[in-house]
Amino acid sequence: MNDLDLIASRRLKPPPGEEFWVFAYGSLIWRPGFACLEARPALLRGYHRAFCIYSVLYRGTPERPGLVLGLDRGGACRGRALRVAAQDAEAVAIYLHEREMVTGVYEPRWLPVDVEGRRIHAVTYVADRNHEQYTGKLDPDRIVEMILKGEGKAGSNRAYLENTVAHLDELGIADGALHDLLRLVEARATREEPRAVSR
Repeated sequence: MNDLDLIASRRLKPPPGEEFWVFAYGSLIWRPGFACLEARPALLRGYHRAFCIYSVLYRGTPERPGLVLGLDRGGACRGRALRVAAQDAEAVAIYLHEREMVTGVYEPRWLPVDVEGRRIHAVTYVADRNHEQYTGKLDPDRIVEMILKGEGKAGSNRAYLENTVAHLDELGIADGALHDLLRLVEARATREEPRAVSR
């Protein structure tokens, strides 16, 4: 199956004539790009948020890839559940496909999500471990280096990390791994800043 066929096969199909939920864990939290009826705190079990996707468009280039978030197997992830109205379902599905499935590195899956004491099924975008843009487990120093150097059409990789952490904080979503990563990025950036030349 070539890339175009793979991407086409993963087109999101919401239930006809019904509203549906989207589980947001990265930039969809702070820049969904579509109207939703409500947004609720949500917990997805069995997956965790990780910088496990090489970005060659939005936060990097083919020559100098950046890194973006994906859902990888194991652990749990706190995010937001976004409820989409039935009349907007088809338009939102098209929008999400065009936004998330540029290269086919994500796989849309309907997964059980806990929302304020009840369980719903929401669609979310999981990292495809068989795709060439899946990084596997990178060394932390390599992750820091790529985030500091990555820049794509949506801006710098560092800004992506900073925005994600800031919005998670704003929403009260704890993610110690991302906070630790941001501290490492800031420390490395400080060390690598050009020193003022003394005269």
